[in-house]
Amino acid sequence: MKLIIQIPCLNEAQTLTIALNDLPKHIDGIDEIEYLIINDGSVDNTVEVARDWGVNYIVSFKRNKGLAKGFMAGIDACLRNGADIIVNTDADNQYCGADIEKLVRPILDGTAEVVIGERPIDKTEHFSPLKKKLQHLGSYVVRVASKTDIPDAPSGFRAFSRDAAMHLNVMNNYTYTLETIVQAGRTSMAITSVPVRTNGELRKSRLFHSMGGYIKRSVLTIIRAFMMYRSLTFFSILGMIPFLTGIIIMIRFLIYFFKGAGNGHIQSLILASTLIMLGFTTFIVGLQADVIANNRKLLEDIQYRVRRLDYGEGEREARQELTQIDPERKEKHTKKKKL
Repeated sequence: MKLIIQIPCLNEAQTLTIALNDLPKHIDGIDEIEYLIINDGSVDNTVEVARDWGVNYIVSFKRNKGLAKGFMAGIDACLRNGADIIVNTDADNQYCGADIEKLVRPILDGTAEVVIGERPIDKTEHFSPLKKKLQHLGSYVVRVASKTDIPDAPSGFRAFSRDAAMHLNVMNNYTYTLETIVQAGRTSMAITSVPVRTNGELRKSRLFHSMGGYIKRSVLTIIRAFMMYRSLTFFSILGMIPFLTGIIIMIRFLIYFFKGAGNGHIQSLILASTLIMLGFTTFIVGLQADVIANNRKLLEDIQYRVRRLDYGEGEREARQELTQIDPERKEKHTKKKKL
């Protein structure tokens, strides 16, 4: 069983060594632990620090591509290097490295495919009261959208099984945290959370420069994910608003009409008709989006199968089967492959 711990980095030379030193070197049930950093266009000596420390893999971008792109590049590199479990953590040592064992334990026990670290948000001193409330509100919205019970959706401290990692798709360029939970919930992955500890703040967050910007981007990410995975429900609710409003206005017009006073309310008739048509059109858009979403599921299934071939899963499973069924057959298979 191989674990690769990945760390997205952007100018993290001052804190990276602290974060790396805090990572576990041994976990019961894990045969091998390796370390990977994603250099997201750093202009300091982040890469040199990582090399001096002895990380196993470095994925480098020549320019900054954002947290979501870096996360997916790290996932791809981990899978290509044979990771059975992938843990994502931060370079600013926000999370307690010893709690990685808590993250991987449900995967090792076979009870979960995705595990999210639940931070003690209300007890985190460097979180402002407003940020704490927004964290709770955002997590609640994600729980509703994803039909999961994850209490800390924005947490970047998480673990993925190999199979779950091959199913991941991140479409936005901002962050992976919210979208991957919605995706996991909507595709029926076994997802859970475990309480984890946090360390003191070493630097300010670089994910957002203002609370308003954070709220705006998070809301857009959640809406986009909801549209992708529950498109018919989303557009039906959206279209229901003008449709019902138009029906109410139409009933009002009909009341005046049957009383003989309809001539003075033609504007209400026009408005009601427009709103009803708008609501109906929105519902039709929802049906089209639902068809597109079903096609997307087929494409995701094809992508998953292509990834399995690309990462050598077929050969890997064949080797495991040969080992379990017939060691002599495995030896013959290996000799034949060499020839």
